[in-house]
Amino acid sequence: MKLLDKGLEQLCINDTTSAVLIEKRIDELSALLSSYMDEIERFNPIYSLVKVSSRKELLIKHILDSLAPLGHIGRLLDEQYKLIADIGSGAGLPGIPLALCLPDIKMVLIERMSRRANFLRNTIAVLGLSSRVMVEEADLENVEKSFDLVTLRALSPLNPDFTAKLSRLLRQPQSKPQTGGLIAAYKGRMGAAEAELSGLAGYTTELLPVTVPFLDEERCLILLYPPLPK
Repeated sequence: MKLLDKGLEQLCINDTTSAVLIEKRIDELSALLSSYMDEIERFNPIYSLVKVSSRKELLIKHILDSLAPLGHIGRLLDEQYKLIADIGSGAGLPGIPLALCLPDIKMVLIERMSRRANFLRNTIAVLGLSSRVMVEEADLENVEKSFDLVTLRALSPLNPDFTAKLSRLLRQPQSKPQTGGLIAAYKGRMGAAEAELSGLAGYTTELLPVTVPFLDEERCLILLYPPLPK
């Protein structure tokens, strides 16, 4: 069995929601994710998409790392949470792996660098995602759309200024913070994530541990609901 297949199976073992999303589609998802890695490896020498020394490292530290919180994110999605933005998408991580595993959502990959935006457009076409995944080539400050969920990975710390910029992209809450859009930030060590959260006032937060198959490093997911508008 390929390491990718084993990784997908491990995600199913780790989380029941991930199992519902993956288990019956393992062969299909394995083929799509393999094609995705092919595209990254093909264009990485030109576009400097990710820093990896092997396909195994690409799989574990980027693909499976992107999918490790799939269960947490999947439990958030319902009829109200269908439109996701992946901020600073780069090589499409975590946006493209999430879109492949969440067939009912629409995804906007936001990337300011033209060469990476072009890579994303090509890869979306190769993977057959063009009907529900699009690329917006723009700086964060210039994005005008409103989203149900914003994801980010290996991007800036969640300081008050940056978090306010992210919050501007979210659907506004109606009665309590949990009725609006939210931020899902991929982070490493729990202690470092807690330190980031300590600098944010007024946000409703949740810090969730995640396990990346074959990776002996701490990972977590921050869920962040902005306060009600004044």
